Amino acid sequence: MLGALASGCKPGERAADNGAGLSNATAAKDGKRPASDYLSQPLVSEIYTADPSAHVWNGTLYIYPSHDIDGPTPEDDLGGHFEMRDYHVLSMTEPNGKVTVHPVALDVKQVPWAEKQMWAPDAAYKNGTYYLYFPAKDKAGAFRIGVATSKSPVGPFKADPEPIKGSFSIDPAVFTDDDGKSYMYFGGIWGGQLQRNVTGSYDPNGSKTDLKADDKPALTAKVARLDDGMKQFAEKPRDVMILDEKGKPLLGGDHDRRFFEASFMHKYKGKYYFSYSTGDTHFLNYAIGDNPYGPFTYKGHFLLPVEGWTTHHSIIEWKGRWWLFYADSQLSGQTRLRNVKMTELFYNPDGTIKLINPFVK
Repeated sequence: MLGALASGCKPGERAADNGAGLSNATAAKDGKRPASDYLSQPLVSEIYTADPSAHVWNGTLYIYPSHDIDGPTPEDDLGGHFEMRDYHVLSMTEPNGKVTVHPVALDVKQVPWAEKQMWAPDAAYKNGTYYLYFPAKDKAGAFRIGVATSKSPVGPFKADPEPIKGSFSIDPAVFTDDDGKSYMYFGGIWGGQLQRNVTGSYDPNGSKTDLKADDKPALTAKVARLDDGMKQFAEKPRDVMILDEKGKPLLGGDHDRRFFEASFMHKYKGKYYFSYSTGDTHFLNYAIGDNPYGPFTYKGHFLLPVEGWTTHHSIIEWKGRWWLFYADSQLSGQTRLRNVKMTELFYNPDGTIKLINPFVK
C-alpha cells in the first residue's frame, strides 16, 4: 500500500506527461480531470478503496482492498495519514459487471494485538477456509502481519490473537503454487518499516527512508513459505533478490527500478512474475524468475504513474483474460482517499508485459 509521502513532494508531483497532455502534478492540484482522460473508471464510489488484491473462487471475482478514510492526521513521510481501520470485500461475477461492497469483514477493534492502520491486505483459500492476511501497527508502533479466518470469502473474519511469529513490515501477498505450497511476500520501506527491521527486531529510531546506501544492494521484499496450517511461516523469511540485466542486485539509488513496497506474485507460462511498486518514483515494475524464491531478473515498468502518489496492485487471470487491478485518486484528488480500478493486461510473445498508461490521449 502507499506507505509514505515523498519529502517535499505533493501528491502526484512527479510531472510526467501521461498521454493526456497534463502532468500528474497538474491533475492532482485541481482534481478536475474529465473521466474520459482515464483508461479505467473506479469500481466503486460509495467507499474509498486502495491496494486491491484480486482472487477468483468458484468463478466469482473477490477483491480484498484497504479501506481509506478521511482522518485528521496530516500527511507525512511515514504514512501516518493512512488511518484505515477495517476491511470490506468487493465482488463481481462478470468483467464490467455490478460490483458488490460487502459489510465489514474485519475491524481493528477485533484484533487483540493491533492498535491502528490496517493497511494493504491479501487473502488465500485452503480446505474450506478463507484466510485474510493484514498488516497493522501493534501497541509499540511496529507493523506486524496478522491472519484471520472465515468460512466465507467475504467474511466476517476472526483474527488470531497474536500476529504471525517472525512477521514484520507491511503488504503481505500470498501466492499458492501448482503443487499447493503457499508463500508470503511482504515488506515496504519508508513508512513500511523494512529499514527498521534489518537486525531482526524493530528499531523505532531507525532510518525513515532506506539504508541510505545508494551504491549498495537495495533493501528488498521478503518471502517465506507458509506452513500447512496457513497461519505461520514454515521457515525464516529470506530476501527476494531482484537482479539487473548483468545479474547484479539492483542498488539503493536506482529509484526507478528498486523495490519500495506492494509485492505481488503471479505465474505465466511456467515463469514466476514478481511485481512491485517503486514508491517515490511512482512506477509498477516486474521481474521474472524460475521459482517462487527467485532470483528475479528485472524486466521493466508495466504501469506508468497514476494520479496520486503511487499505487498497489494485483494481476490475475479471469475468464480467459488477464487483468491488472490498481488504484488512483480520481474521485477525491487526495492521496489518502483512493479508488480501485481494473484494466486488461497483455503479454508480448516473449513473455514480457505490455506497458499500460493509466491515462488516454
